[in-house]
Parts: sequence; C-alpha cells; structure tokens
Amino acid sequence: MIQFKYQILAAATLTALLAACGGSGSTPVAVTERQTAYGAIEGVDNSTANGTYAWLGVPFAKPPVGSLRWKSPVEPSAWSTKLATKSFGNACLQNGRIYGPGSNNKYDATIGTTLNTPVGSEDCLTLNIWRPASADTNLPVLFFIYGGSNISGYTADPVYDGAALAKNANAVVVTANYRVGPLGFFNLPQLKTGAGANDASGNFALLDNIQALKFVKQNIGNFGGNAGNVTVMGQSAGAINTWALMTSPLTTGLFHKAIPISGGISLASNLPPGSLPTLNPASSFLTQANSLLYNLLIADGKATDTASAKTYVATQTDTQIADYMRAKDGGTLLSTLLAKGLTSSGPIPDGAVIPTDPIGAIAAGNYRKIPVLAGNTADEGKLFAPFLPLLGGPAGMIVTDAVRFNMMFTFNPDAAPTLTSADILNSAYLPVATPSTGYNAKTALLASLFTTASRNNVLNTLKTQQANVWFYRFDWANEPAPWNEVYGAAHAFDLPFIFGNFGPSLFSNAVNSNANKPGRLALSNAMMATVGAFIRNGDPNNAGLGVSWPAWPATLSFNASNSAAQISVQ
Repeated sequence: MIQFKYQILAAATLTALLAACGGSGSTPVAVTERQTAYGAIEGVDNSTANGTYAWLGVPFAKPPVGSLRWKSPVEPSAWSTKLATKSFGNACLQNGRIYGPGSNNKYDATIGTTLNTPVGSEDCLTLNIWRPASADTNLPVLFFIYGGSNISGYTADPVYDGAALAKNANAVVVTANYRVGPLGFFNLPQLKTGAGANDASGNFALLDNIQALKFVKQNIGNFGGNAGNVTVMGQSAGAINTWALMTSPLTTGLFHKAIPISGGISLASNLPPGSLPTLNPASSFLTQANSLLYNLLIADGKATDTASAKTYVATQTDTQIADYMRAKDGGTLLSTLLAKGLTSSGPIPDGAVIPTDPIGAIAAGNYRKIPVLAGNTADEGKLFAPFLPLLGGPAGMIVTDAVRFNMMFTFNPDAAPTLTSADILNSAYLPVATPSTGYNAKTALLASLFTTASRNNVLNTLKTQQANVWFYRFDWANEPAPWNEVYGAAHAFDLPFIFGNFGPSLFSNAVNSNANKPGRLALSNAMMATVGAFIRNGDPNNAGLGVSWPAWPATLSFNASNSAAQISVQ
C-alpha cells in the first residue's frame, strides 16, 4: 500500500524535474499509470473534472471465444507495452433490450432501434476501476455486478459510472462485465465430457464474476485498494449472482461483505405455494440447452422436428456436437432462443460452483458468513408490468419497448406534461389507485409473489446464522407525471441514487426534474454515505442518517420530498 503513495509522489517529482530541465530524453510517468500482474496500464485523469482517476476496459480474462466458449475464464496473456485503459470494453453479446447498450456500446438513441437484435461481443471480459484522485491507500473496495435478468447488462451503462461513489465514499469502485444468456449459463451434456467440475457446471457467468474478483485480490493494492476489505454489490440479476457467490465454495477470501439489492436465491421448493422463484433447478437449464440444440439442427436441415433432431444427436459424438455448437455464430444462438421463447437465464444449482439448494446451504451454515446490507424498492413490480399476465390479466403497458424508450428519450421533465398514464398503461388497470384491480394493487401483488417472497426467504434464513443483516426500502417516487404513476419507486430506481448518477441514462428524463433535484441529491448523498460506511466498517449506520438503524427485520426507509431527504426506521 505504501508503494502506491510512493508511486504518486514519484510521478509528481519526475514530472517536475523533467519540466525544469525541458524534459529532454524522457517521457513523464502519467499519474494514472499502474502495474498489474499482466503488464502496465494507463487510465484517465479526471482529477479536475470530478476528483477521480479511472481505468476502463482492463482485461481480466482471455476473450471466451472459439474453443474457450462455454469454458471457465482463463487469465489474460501478459502484455509487454503499456496498455491504454481509457474507454469501456465491449458489452457481452446479448439481444438488445432497453436495459442494454445500443449499437455503439453505450446508452444512446440506437437502443430504440436494436431491440431484439444481437448487440455486443463475445470478446468482453474487461473491468473498470475508479478511485479518488488522492494518495490515500488501504481504501475499501466495492465490486459491482450489474443486473439485466442475466440476459443483458453492461458496465458502460452511465448509471454504473463509479466516479461519484468512489469520491463520496472514499473508496475504490470496480465494475466488471460477465457473460449473459446462453453464453453465461448453459447446461448442455455434450459440453461436459472430460471437463472439470467448473466447466461442467454451466455457470460461466459466475465464474467470470469470480475471475474478476481474483483480479481484484491480486492487483487492487496498486490502485490504493485493500484486497482484504472487498464488498460485492449486485442489483437484480446481479443480486442473485451475489447470493450465489456467497454460497459458492470457490469464493473463499475473495470478498468480505455483500450488498444484494432486489434479488434472492430461492427455488420454488423454498417458497410458499404460488410464489415465483428467483432460482430454477438445473433440469430447466438442461431442457433449454437441448431445445436450442434441436432447433439449430432443424434450422440447418439436419432434422425436421424434435424427434428427428434427437435421433441425429444420437449418431454424433459429444465432441462433434460440442464443435458444432462452438462453431455457431453467437448471434444465431441468441436469435434462435428468442424466437422460441427460451430466454430465461441465471445461476445453475449444480452442486459444484453453487449448491443444489443455496437456501438449504445457508440454513446449514455453509456459506460466507459476512455482513449483509440488502435492499428493495417499494414498487418493484412496476418495472415488471409486462408480466402482469402471470396474474391472469392483460399486460400492464399498451406500448412496445421501442415506443416507451422513445417516450422517455424525448421527454422533458420540466415542461408541462403532454403524456398521461392512459398513454402508457392498460385501461384495465386505471385509475392506478383502484383497490384490488388497479395498477398499484396488481403490481404490488406481482412483487409480493416474486421479490418479496424471495427476500423474506433468504433474509430470514440468513438471520438464523448471523445478526449483522440490515435491510432498506427505497420509497422515493417523485417523478414528473405520468412517470410517478407508471414507475414510482420501481425496480432499479435506487441505483442512480447509490451511484450518484442522474443521467443522461435510460430513465433519467422520466425521473429527474429541476423540481425534485434538491431532495433527490440530498437522498443520493445519504445513500452514498451509507454504502461508504458499510463497505468500510461492515455496519451501514452513520450520522448522516439521523436515525439508528436496527438489524433485520427492521426496515430503513430511504425517501425524500422535493426539497429534503426523509429517512426513517419502520
């Protein structure tokens, strides 16, 4: 850690000496030059703009392409010349959604034109690091895993920029890409012959998360971070993965605290009847993988239906099938799954990378016993309004994702409203506050069966093993009309407050007005300070809350008026 301070001082001294003598014969050492186990990198000096340094697109594994597709990540090859790490790496290959990148690997208008078409690249295993522009060492490290249903997501999402949080929390913030969809989770028997237990698990996304954490453990000291004080934070699918990592036997010593936001790790068998699980059994992933294989064979004319595809597979060796699948264009894999409605993805409870029953493992004490700060939003179900048919009614929204994206992209939050809830929501759920049948009631019911059931299951199980478990609920719903009714405190709407980033980004025009800015920023500062306290001390309590926060099952409410934060314990 002392080496880091010397590196900063040496860089400044060398620059001054070279300036004094005209700089002849030498090149100044950049203040953002760092050494990794694989070679030197140079990042971005944002000290004037926002008080941080950043290193973007740092490789933490070889590209998982060709023979490395559906394999555990492999350490990157060393580089001999200094690597410029000043721009984000590729998003991992995924079908376009409003929650993913557009055609330019970032949030822009092309998101609305690339929906349901492949975007990103299989060459994507890079991470990003932010730290305060200071000589401080021994800083806590926050490692963030993005959400996206484990079928989409990317670290270049502007909400996940780590600069504001690193500066506010005086910490090192790391975000890392990981494989998603069938490239991240895939349970095909023909890929397992001769494979080790990790490869055979099919949990390639989790193995990517673990490989990135290994990079952090080995290298973060040179960025001023404390490898002995790492917190994993994940939201939605990222929270599911965080819980999975807590139960994995492969993560010993890699992280020391956890912040799972809006996610669980429950099988249907762990939950009350009628609940929606956050984890599916390995058999469901086997069915999905076989179905993809059969449909590819049919599309290639090697079979005419599922029965003949099964017959064809029986004539092939495992190696032949594996080679056939690895030779397939990644976009074709995604498009075929999408066309057949087989897009579900997530951790595979295989018994090697994660237990066959993670909740059972927690109940037995077989997991990382570390401080946990969990959270949910008050209106989780409103982001899942398209899934209201699961409750027997019509879809919650009457607009397509492309139309909704463009509505938000062009919305002026400070102008007189031109949209109403009826332009977006199904009339069957209006007015939104109608008891039992309204949009608020139906989305609350959906959330109770999905996010609430899994949350209670995992937190109550965890509490039988340890006391240091805290829970917050994000209640802020002060968007300009009609988005205050459409979204309210929806799933993922706490993330901009935690990262201190309010746009331009997917929901920013629909959420952030000048009217709500004072209270919004005050609440964001309180939430960033809370994350900072937890990752540093293992306890989220801090003076800025203005209240004492008891452990679960107590709930801390994060809310604000348009002018001030409103934080309370319930």
